[in-house]
Amino acid sequence: MKPRSEETFFEQLASIGEPTATAPARLKSKIYTALMRREAESGSLRSLSETHNEGRELCVFEKLVVLSPVPESAKCPNFCLVCHARILAESIENAPIYWHACPYVSFQKR
Repeated sequence: MKPRSEETFFEQLASIGEPTATAPARLKSKIYTALMRREAESGSLRSLSETHNEGRELCVFEKLVVLSPVPESAKCPNFCLVCHARILAESIENAPIYWHACPYVSFQKR
């Protein structure tokens, strides 16, 4: 049997189509949190002011930090890690969170 190339394998995999089942919102939230924690381990994150100036959307709590008269270094932590929306999203399927531009809200099935 002739070995398949990696490209051929992925083309065949892509031709199968979209999966019918999606991951639970709780799992997506936990994966997102793990990725954000790993990103923070590699160094400080970009400040929220820079993120906002680039046209990225911020949640209501991040907007408050941007408007606060604090040094830029205080605007670099990942505030999602201390947000109640994260805790709800990781604990409850269809969590009752509705903040605009919150990544954890986007994982909920609505």
